[in-house]
Amino acid sequence: MPKRPNILIVLSDQLRRQALACYGDSDARTPHTTQLAQEGVTFDQACSTYPICVPFRFTMMTGEYAHTRLVPGIEWRMSPAERTLADEFNDADYETVYVGKWHLDGGHGRMGSAVQTNRCPVKRPYQGRWQKWFGFELRNGPFDTCYFEDDDPTPIPIEGYQTDGLFDIGMNYLREGRDREKPFCMVISVEPPHNPFEAPAELQQAWESRDISLPPNFEPKDDEQRAQFILNRQRYNAMVENLDDNLGRLRTFLTEQNLDDDTVLVFLSDHGELAGAHGLHGKQWPYEESVGIPLIVYDPRHPVRANTRLDDPTSTEDLFPTFLGLAGLTPQNDLPGTNLAPLIQGETTALDRDGVLLEFVAELRPGVAFYDAVWRGFRSRRFKYTVKGDKNGAEPWTFFDLENDPYEMRNLLEEPAWAEELGRHHGWLRARLEETLDPFVLLPAWGHEGWNVWSA
Repeated sequence: MPKRPNILIVLSDQLRRQALACYGDSDARTPHTTQLAQEGVTFDQACSTYPICVPFRFTMMTGEYAHTRLVPGIEWRMSPAERTLADEFNDADYETVYVGKWHLDGGHGRMGSAVQTNRCPVKRPYQGRWQKWFGFELRNGPFDTCYFEDDDPTPIPIEGYQTDGLFDIGMNYLREGRDREKPFCMVISVEPPHNPFEAPAELQQAWESRDISLPPNFEPKDDEQRAQFILNRQRYNAMVENLDDNLGRLRTFLTEQNLDDDTVLVFLSDHGELAGAHGLHGKQWPYEESVGIPLIVYDPRHPVRANTRLDDPTSTEDLFPTFLGLAGLTPQNDLPGTNLAPLIQGETTALDRDGVLLEFVAELRPGVAFYDAVWRGFRSRRFKYTVKGDKNGAEPWTFFDLENDPYEMRNLLEEPAWAEELGRHHGWLRARLEETLDPFVLLPAWGHEGWNVWSA
C-alpha cells in the first residue's frame, strides 16, 4: 500500500471568505493565501452550515448535523461517546495532534469569566481522543493566552501573539516531537481574527493609517457606529495579514523539513464576520459575510489541479468525510456530508446535489440574535433561501439571487416572477429537513406541506 499523506488543517476563527485577496478583497495583503489558492483547489462558495463557533466545531469533529444533537450556539459540551475525526485517523495508524482553541467543553463559564477559561484545562476524556494535545477551551485574548499539554493541568502561557505562538507550537512538534514512523493529522486552531480585534502593534498601526474599501451593504446606523465599524475592519485586516504571514511561515517550514511533498494542507475558517454589512457585526446571520468561509486545499500529489476554482456550494458536514477522503479513508459511520476529495483531485467535475442546508438551531442567551426565533436555509449555486420562526413554526424570510446581487440587498421574496424558484428552494429545504430528521417546525408554503407541524 502506498504511504498515506499527512493531513494538516489550519482553522481560523471568524475569517469571512471575502476578507482574502484570493476571494476578491482589493485591500487584503494576503500573498501566502493567494499562493496556496494558485497551487491548490479553492472553493468559491464554501459555507459554514451553522455560523457560530461551537456547532461548527462539533460538526467538523463528528460529521453530524448540529441539529441532530440540538447543539446551541455556545456553552455546550460534546459527549466523549461521539466518534471523532481523531478516532478515524487513530484507527488508520496516524499520529493525531491538536493545537489551539477547542470550544467543545462547555465554555468553562467563558461568558462570566475570561480568566477562568484561560486557566482551566479541557480534561483528557473531553479532548476528542487527539493523541497529542496542546489545546485550550477558548480565550478571545490574543495577547494573553494559555494552553495545556495532554492531561497536565498547568497552564502554559503563550509568549506574544496567539497566532504566532500556536503556529510555533505546531511546527516545533513536527520538527522535534512527532512519531516519524507514522503519518500525522494535525489541526492548528487559532482564534484571530475573532474579536477582540487586536493585532501585533506595528501591523495594527499600519492598517489604522490606511483607507479601506467599504462594500455597498455597509450600513452603520450613525457616524459613531460607522467610525467603530471602520476601525474594527482595519484591525481585523491586520489580524488577517498576520494569519497569512504565519501560513507563509508554515509552508516554508514544511519545505525545509521535507514534508511539502506528502502533506495535504487545508485552510479554512469556522464562520465569517459581518463587519458592518447590513448594519450588523459578528456572525449568526445567514448573510454571506457570516456563512461564507474560505476553503482552500493544496494536495501536492495532484499538481495538475493547481489554480482550480470550484463553485459547488459546500457545507460543514462535508469536511469530516473530505479530510478522511484526502487520506484515502472512509468514515466508519454513515454521515450526511459529501467527500469532496474526488472533486479536489479531479476525478469528478461537480457535485450531484442541488445545494446545502444552512441553519441556526438554538441561542440560549437572552438578548442575543435568534434567541426568540431561529432559522433554516437552503443555499444553491445561484440562490439563497431562508425561513425563520419560533416553536410555532417558521415561514419564508429571505430569497437572494447571489449571482446578480452578491451583497444581498434585494430580497426577492415578494416578487411574483420568482415564485417558481422560491417553491423549488422551499421544496429542497423541506426535503433536507425530513431527510435529516430536523426537529425544526416548518409551516406549509409554496405548495409544500409543513414539516413537524402538529395537527388535531
